Amino acid sequence: MEQHGKQSGPAARLDAILRHLSPRLGATPAPTSVPTSAQASAVPQPGNFCYTLDNDVLTTEQRQFYEDNGYLLIKKLVSDEDIERFRKEFIRICKKEVSVPGAMIMKDESLRSQYGQSEKVVNKVQDFQEDEELFRYCTLPEVLKYVECFTGPNIMAMHTMLINKLPDSDKQTFLHPMHQDLHYFPFRPAARIVCAWTAMERADQDNGCLVVQPGTHKEPLKPHSYPKQEGKANKLFHGLLDEDEKSPRVHLVMEKGDTVFFHPLLIHGSGINKTSGFRKSISCHFASSECYYIDVKDTTQEHLEKEVVEMVHKKYNMTSVELRDVWEFRARLVQGERINL
Repeated sequence: MEQHGKQSGPAARLDAILRHLSPRLGATPAPTSVPTSAQASAVPQPGNFCYTLDNDVLTTEQRQFYEDNGYLLIKKLVSDEDIERFRKEFIRICKKEVSVPGAMIMKDESLRSQYGQSEKVVNKVQDFQEDEELFRYCTLPEVLKYVECFTGPNIMAMHTMLINKLPDSDKQTFLHPMHQDLHYFPFRPAARIVCAWTAMERADQDNGCLVVQPGTHKEPLKPHSYPKQEGKANKLFHGLLDEDEKSPRVHLVMEKGDTVFFHPLLIHGSGINKTSGFRKSISCHFASSECYYIDVKDTTQEHLEKEVVEMVHKKYNMTSVELRDVWEFRARLVQGERINL
């Protein structure tokens, strides 16, 4: 494994350009020793369990369910109080009362003339690691105690999103095609990566809840691209090139505070919001800091890297950037020791 150390090459150049965006990049490095519960080891355990680690949080039945299906739903994990705090911060971001360095604010520009700067326009805040209030989600003890069961005690928050699925019964603009999250990640192993996705209000088939294909986490990473359907696709909303329409699907109906943990190879997506309201969720992809970066050249992820690099070049006028540089910028230690990522 490659040891985490001083950046060089493209990473150093990206760091220099983005340093002014992110005070934490120029700050003293995070401590390398943070108390953990030490409930789980990041070393795969012998026996029947491949995707979870020995712990005293999950029951045997819960571990087996995740092993078999690739996801696990925990009811009422995040408090109403925390969710309301996240909601208020999101509204502040929509109104531009607060600026989040490095964040990508995705909007439906066609609605701006009608609604101005409001939650009726913004459909996603991505990479909110520099927003102290939203990033609290990634440090909640009740979330991390479950994350540790999948990653082990050394935990990195790698990718953050607050999704505000807008009403969209006609254009299907905010439909996210079925995909595997590992398609976006240049780090491995997949078994030590997990997403925590929390419903900020009831999510069901009417407002576009998550849809999963149980057991597909046992399949390899498949080729992805933009869907062939008519209309403008959302940037980087890639989907499976060859989707098995006959594969069983489960619509994850969730109440406010419910949290689902799922494997990065699990095939999933979300439908359109057919209601007049908004379907909010907050999520983070976590990984063991013992994971390591890979070179995606000559893989199915190579075209993704090219697209991301083009976006970085356009936004920051940067060249010689690799996919891993972007992820190094996003990554934050939330528990334990920082090793590779």
